[in-house]
Amino acid sequence: MSHRSSALLCSALALTALAAAPDRAAALDVPVAKAAITTELDHDYPKLDALYKDIHAHPELGFQETATAAKLAKAMRALGFTVTEGVGKTGIVAIYHNGPGPTVLVRTELDALPMEEKTGLPYASTAKQTWNGKETFVDHSCGHDIHMATWVGTATALLSMKDKWSGTLMFVGQPSEELVSGAKAMIDDGLFTRFPKPDYGFALHVGPGPYGGVAYKPGVISSNSDALEIDFKGRGGHGSMPSLTIDPVMEAARFVVDVQSVISREKDPAAFGVVTVGALQAGSAGNIIPDHALLRGTIRTYDPKVREKILAGVRRTAEAVAAMAGAPEPDVTIDEGGKAVVNDADLTARTGAVFKAAFGDKAVEETSPGAASEDYSEFILAGVPSVYFSLGGLDPQMLADARKAGKPVPANHSPFFAPVPEPTIRTGVTAMTLAVLDVMEKK
Repeated sequence: MSHRSSALLCSALALTALAAAPDRAAALDVPVAKAAITTELDHDYPKLDALYKDIHAHPELGFQETATAAKLAKAMRALGFTVTEGVGKTGIVAIYHNGPGPTVLVRTELDALPMEEKTGLPYASTAKQTWNGKETFVDHSCGHDIHMATWVGTATALLSMKDKWSGTLMFVGQPSEELVSGAKAMIDDGLFTRFPKPDYGFALHVGPGPYGGVAYKPGVISSNSDALEIDFKGRGGHGSMPSLTIDPVMEAARFVVDVQSVISREKDPAAFGVVTVGALQAGSAGNIIPDHALLRGTIRTYDPKVREKILAGVRRTAEAVAAMAGAPEPDVTIDEGGKAVVNDADLTARTGAVFKAAFGDKAVEETSPGAASEDYSEFILAGVPSVYFSLGGLDPQMLADARKAGKPVPANHSPFFAPVPEPTIRTGVTAMTLAVLDVMEKK
């Protein structure tokens, strides 16, 4: 995609943004604001790059992000924010008052994933932490390190332009997004009672698209998620005498295959629904049939009726494979996780017009939701009209070469996922700062 950035084009697009929001007294002068942000980034980018690489090399798991939170708290205090730590266990809230006006929430996630990084980057993570009672490698393979650097960069840019806006900034560092539990933990700890209730909210996520681009969508943008855990029970014994046992590994294996028939035969083919088994733990040796097999997975849907049908099918399939084996009934636990993120339609149209003015063809309105889940929805459900948007993070030439060669592209949660920090962080800071300025601009 070409990047058209002439002042003439940007001015025309800015007028289009004004026409799209006739109730506004004035439109943000996007070219002027973008130029000011670029100037600030030219000065501060080395610090953001260093912060990104430090966080990337030292990731922490959900509700264990003590060092990460401390780094961000230190950076925000240095900018002049009032920072409260330990909100929702390991979350932080940074407040900056700049006269009368709206309160605007900007959220970043703090946590990483329990997996080994294989990018080969010079600043690759070799960190380990305890996860479910076991030591594991930890990796920022979802991109939250990019988000944190962007978050600090946005705060820096906004304070350098504080004569242009009025209101209260509420920068939230949320723990444990990967466990889809950190947002609720912060709300339960008084996020919107101890601190101002936001009038608007913004969040972003980096993905495997070409860097320099942003994408947005009104309405539903992500899926509901449910965490699945099944304990299949059996009767252990010697591997050479299976007739004297009830094999729970066979039960679990049959379930992994059979449960997909719920998706392929019971769900409307046009409706979104996914059941994925990501962990199966059983036994201690190859010649011992264990007496338990523990299976963990995730269920993703958009529609509540589809969700209800899939959950019922999952339970029925688990009970059926146990009955076929003559085994005791399994323990099936389904925990509701992240709810669908629903962008405010009016705010998204307004923000999208600003993005178009700033990025031209590289700002794209998506037509369908994504399959992943995310607990930013808790803030929206608490009454914060929001826009959650996406950044591309990969080299466009690499993507073109991969497509031409028919090779897969590493995406989020891959051990090879490696967003290019420059210009991804710059794009994120520019987009987020413009989105905030647009709702806080002095009239």
